Amino acid sequence: MKFIKTTFLALALALSASQATFAQALKVPAPSPAQTIKQAFALSEITIDYSRPSAKGRVIYGDLVPFGKIWRTGANNATKITFGEDVKVEGLDVKAGTYAIYTIPNKDSWEIMLYKDLTLGGDVAAYKKENELLRFVVKPGALNDKVETFAINVCDMTSSTANIELLWEKTKVSFKVSADIDSKIMKAIDANVIKDNKPYYQAARYYYDTDKDLIQAGLWADKAMEANPKAYWIVLLKAKIQLKAGDKKGAATTAQQVITLAKEDKNEDYVKMGQEVIDASKK
Repeated sequence: MKFIKTTFLALALALSASQATFAQALKVPAPSPAQTIKQAFALSEITIDYSRPSAKGRVIYGDLVPFGKIWRTGANNATKITFGEDVKVEGLDVKAGTYAIYTIPNKDSWEIMLYKDLTLGGDVAAYKKENELLRFVVKPGALNDKVETFAINVCDMTSSTANIELLWEKTKVSFKVSADIDSKIMKAIDANVIKDNKPYYQAARYYYDTDKDLIQAGLWADKAMEANPKAYWIVLLKAKIQLKAGDKKGAATTAQQVITLAKEDKNEDYVKMGQEVIDASKK
């Protein structure tokens, strides 16, 4: 009898262990899968961590997500955004760091808050206004096509600005992020290029991109070309600087050098870009 009881206990333990192992091994899709976005921006990057619920036939805003109430802006834990450098969000100063994004959707306006307490998560009942870094109001827009799964995008990027978009169902909400990179880059140019530490190409490209002194940009491009005469991407920059400065003849001549060098390296993309400068110089 003792042997039977021992055997039964051993079988029960083995079955329990087997069920536990099966449970651990069984993986199913998350109903609101997590996503991390890392986007290079200005001189650092923006990182967004959030979970993505789906509509599944439900009415979202005004129902699943009530109007006039604080929302975690996604599912599971609160959405978090990390800025790698000091920025402005809708014109308001934000220090580099990580913040939770909470929102209050309404039919005709949304309040968006950056929140300093990252431990709150989805417990919006414990939300404290004194833990807000900032709050601003934006207008929602209508989408033509339905977005089934909640999405956040970083879009409309320039060298120093970007828009953060929240998309779900047929609603889009966006806010602007900007960074003051000009003063930092100009300081670096002064410390490095002017003191002849030679990042001439990067300095020339920045001056070209930001419509600064094109004569100086051209001089730096010349120095970069002297150091690397077969670098057709540098020669292309020189041609584009000439074109922007109104020297169409010089731009066409330099662009032809781009085409010759790029053909030697079998780089058809730069052959095409060189031809585009030549075509533009004829207008």
